[in-house]
Amino acid sequence: MKIITIPDPRLRAKSSRVRFVTEETRDLIAEMTKLSLKWEKEHPYELSAAMAAPQMGINKRIIIIRDDMEDKKNASFTALIDPEVIKTEGKLEKDYEGCLSVPNVYGLVARPAKARIKALLEDGTEVRLKADGALARVLLHEIDHLDGVLFIDHVAPGDFYKMNNDGDLEPIEDPVFNDEA
Repeated sequence: MKIITIPDPRLRAKSSRVRFVTEETRDLIAEMTKLSLKWEKEHPYELSAAMAAPQMGINKRIIIIRDDMEDKKNASFTALIDPEVIKTEGKLEKDYEGCLSVPNVYGLVARPAKARIKALLEDGTEVRLKADGALARVLLHEIDHLDGVLFIDHVAPGDFYKMNNDGDLEPIEDPVFNDEA
């Protein structure tokens, strides 16, 4: 398995619900974690904060979120199955986003400061999460993937960037994405 990138049409498809956690679901979660960490090793200035199953070309409503986004040495993730946004609130806050499936492009994206999410854990337990700040942003980014929405869909003209060789973001002309959206 590999991480797919735009313009692969599977990134624009709506994902189906999982409903029941099976061994196949757990295998997929393990593969997502493995690929996420492999990508991170190839990108020394970046942290793989999360990933959605559609990024592997599998349109199921599964995401993984890194347990500690401040410590690259902590490689543990939590899987959320069939996540749903229950509510968002707070001011829209702009911050930089990038994506494993949109290589070498970053953008300023406005997202709500807080989000409430309902999902199943890998053991089948239903959870309700209250997230704010970076965690809310990451959750909303990944749940967008499950609906065929990419972060680039939220970036205003003039707010695109690329990473230079020193790991700093530099403005770029608005890129043209050749996908079927």
